[in-house]
Amino acid sequence: MMATCSLPGSSVAMCPRTDYTMGSRCLNLSGLKTRRHDYYSTTVKWNQVLHWSWESELPLECATHFVRIRSRVDDARVPEPRFWSNWSSWKEVNEQNSLGHKASSVFPVDKLVEEGSNVTICYISRSHQNNVSCYLDGVRMHVEQLDPNVSAFHVNNVAFVRETGTNIFCEMDPKDDAGTVLFVSKVLEEPKDFSCETQDFKTLHCTWDPGSDTSLVRKQPYQSYTLFESFSGEKRLCEHKNWCDWQIAQDSQEMYNFTLVAENYLRKRSVNILFNLTHRVRPMTPKVFFKNISATNATMTWRVHSTGNHRTLLCQIELHGEGKVIQQHNASIKVNGEYLLSELEPDTQYMARVHCGDANHFWKWSEWSGENFTTLEAAPSEAPDVWRDVKSELGNRTVTLFWKPLSKSHANGKIRFYNVIVENLDKPSELEPVPIPAPANHTKLALDQCSYRIHVTANNSVGTSPASVIVISGDPGNQVEEERVNVTADGFSLSWKPQSGDVTGYVVEWCDRPQDGSCDLQWENLGPNTTSTVISSDAFRPGVRYNFRIYGISTKRIAYLLEQKTGYSQELAPLVNPQVVMSNLTSHSFTLSWKDYPTETQRSFIRGYHVYLKPKEGQCHPGFEKAALSDNSVCCKYKIDKPEQKTFVVENLQPESIYEFFVTPFTSVGEGPLDAFTKVTTPDEHSHLLIRIILPTVFCVVLIMIVCYLNSQWMKEKCYPDIPDPYKSSVLSLIKSKENPHLTIMSVKDCIPDAIEVINKPEGSKIQFSGTRNSLTETEITKPAYLYLLPAEKNYSGPGPCICFENFTYNQAASNSGSCGHVPVPPTAPSQRGLLTSLENLLKALEKNYMNSQGEIPAGETTLNYVSQLASPMSGDKDSLPTDPPVPALCSEYKMQMAIPLGLASPPLSENSSVSSVTLLDQGDHHH
Repeated sequence: MMATCSLPGSSVAMCPRTDYTMGSRCLNLSGLKTRRHDYYSTTVKWNQVLHWSWESELPLECATHFVRIRSRVDDARVPEPRFWSNWSSWKEVNEQNSLGHKASSVFPVDKLVEEGSNVTICYISRSHQNNVSCYLDGVRMHVEQLDPNVSAFHVNNVAFVRETGTNIFCEMDPKDDAGTVLFVSKVLEEPKDFSCETQDFKTLHCTWDPGSDTSLVRKQPYQSYTLFESFSGEKRLCEHKNWCDWQIAQDSQEMYNFTLVAENYLRKRSVNILFNLTHRVRPMTPKVFFKNISATNATMTWRVHSTGNHRTLLCQIELHGEGKVIQQHNASIKVNGEYLLSELEPDTQYMARVHCGDANHFWKWSEWSGENFTTLEAAPSEAPDVWRDVKSELGNRTVTLFWKPLSKSHANGKIRFYNVIVENLDKPSELEPVPIPAPANHTKLALDQCSYRIHVTANNSVGTSPASVIVISGDPGNQVEEERVNVTADGFSLSWKPQSGDVTGYVVEWCDRPQDGSCDLQWENLGPNTTSTVISSDAFRPGVRYNFRIYGISTKRIAYLLEQKTGYSQELAPLVNPQVVMSNLTSHSFTLSWKDYPTETQRSFIRGYHVYLKPKEGQCHPGFEKAALSDNSVCCKYKIDKPEQKTFVVENLQPESIYEFFVTPFTSVGEGPLDAFTKVTTPDEHSHLLIRIILPTVFCVVLIMIVCYLNSQWMKEKCYPDIPDPYKSSVLSLIKSKENPHLTIMSVKDCIPDAIEVINKPEGSKIQFSGTRNSLTETEITKPAYLYLLPAEKNYSGPGPCICFENFTYNQAASNSGSCGHVPVPPTAPSQRGLLTSLENLLKALEKNYMNSQGEIPAGETTLNYVSQLASPMSGDKDSLPTDPPVPALCSEYKMQMAIPLGLASPPLSENSSVSSVTLLDQGDHHH
């Protein structure tokens, strides 16, 4: 319950039943009583009835309450001593009878308290309680049992959790539980910054800061604000929490005394102000305009609505550029104001604003009022910063001309194009400008070896900038040695020697991103008295080498190279190792060599190389020292302190031994990565001698094979010519087979041999043939025997029909024998049919023995000589030969060649034989 009047003090004490004290309240809890004393002071009129409302710490539903009162006069006009009156009788307050029929309840129900208050919660059950559990927003609380049916717990300094309240829940068993909601409100604050002002002497506008909002969901009313003016006695309930308007009376009241009262369900706060109306005047917001805007000036005008009686106003003007105040001015006006803004930048956007206050009784400035404006363009005020990159090739030069965009303060407007004029100093000619549209910042020029003066200007819509001049000399210039640059935390620290003579300045150039493969050329112009600078850039990256060139600029605008410097913003350990090649391998040494790194791949300055070697025997050679690698393995290391050395000879090795080597560079920040070792096996001591013998031999053999292959056709013709192809012989055209006129292969039976020459060697061995069992000894045949198979004709004499010749391809032994001559024809011969029949039988026997003979002729005993065979003088059917055949013409070709063994060539003939055309002649029996 909320008290309607406050008491100055209180006390709590235990009281017996018979002890009664003035202004006390007692709580009866099963015989245990607590007492509290409250004090209240008021002015009492005669027969006036006083009312006192009080609130118990323990809800009335949780225990029986008793109350009594007594009084004493508290007046200075009453002399001491002043005595208390007697206590009134006890008044009992018992709310437990109104609990109803609920099995259990939690009190107080939906109580509203301020943040920081102390609250007592009790749980009442119809049954005797045992093991009661209570929770405050899920947190279990310590519970005290007041009697068999009542338990309670205390919450001190309660905190605001949420606008919907804090949940409280108590239970004794799952079927006996109850709960409530405790609403905690923030403490109502006293309004801050309470003030009132006017702009038109018609309305007072009062504002304040309400502080924290104490309103809660489901709890009304929320906090309210009331404005009370004591001189007029008027009061107004404000609709807003932080401002309220008050209408000014027409009776010209100047003094006002306002009281602002803030109130909610739990408490009330108030604040008071007293002021003179003429001292609380705030002018209205001005209206701003601009006129006469040029490249460097602008006129600002403004107007303030009247506040009555044309009061004098003090106005403050601010000019803003690039987000900051660059000018401030003050002006006094009545209604209208004007001010000239000067020293402005061309083609620049500005914002000017103004506010005003009462000049006589200043209270507050009006709200700011401002507008943006942009000045007009002007011609560029500075020449472009120009530099060049010259590359010579085949007597010509490619000059890339670079320039930096003018700053906004120097461009004085939008640059539309750049004019480039190239003047030949050796061959004067008419100058023609070449326009380069913006925003381009470079152009390429193809020049010869003459000297050129180049002019560059920037142009906007108003005019042209001063010219920037640079001279490209025909002299190729000098070469300087490269030095290492010092690196500091601020960047690359460069310094150079001052130059004697007329030097107008220095230029330092470098590439911002050399690791990308394309040079983003940067440069910095320095004065003639400068001999050092620090180069820094956000584009600099660790592990990238940057090269700086320092040029001096002469009075003729010719740039000449002074120094070259190189360095890293931060050195990093190498990422790659050199590609090592092994050579000159011997049984006791081998040579390692590698090429230099490309500069763009080096992440730091290489100070030397480490050669690691793993010998099989585990002992380090002279000059090597033991070292532990990153993988905890141990090997031998040799340090090369000269980075220009790219070869190393590993000596003192053992023959036929396995070694492993690995080469890596080292820098000031570490060495290269640990790669795989390369194995090498040294040969034995004599292997090089074998190599010296085998290699020339192999070379000679290969050379001979190549020569033979290239001359294979010539060798074939000289050593083993082709065998004549019988299929291509022209003799075939003379023979026509009876059975098949299209036959192109000559059969043996279609030929009539001319003669068979048998050449006998001097050996006395016998010659045996399969077709006969006869044998001849050397004593019997000591000269070549010729077997003539000739057609016999009566009364025919004269030379033979053909000239026979020997084929030495098949028998070179016959080359020593006599030549084949004409064969004489005997005067008498058998009939022609008989001769042909005998010849036919003989040819069949020759063909059979020639193709199928299995007889053996001992080597070196007898040699057969192949003699040409004539085509038959007649073709066709041999049974129908004419009785008087014509004399055959001489033959100039030959057909099949065959060998006739002696046994077949000399069959035994009887005297009565009819075959008289077969004659075996001695060399001495030839007839001519």
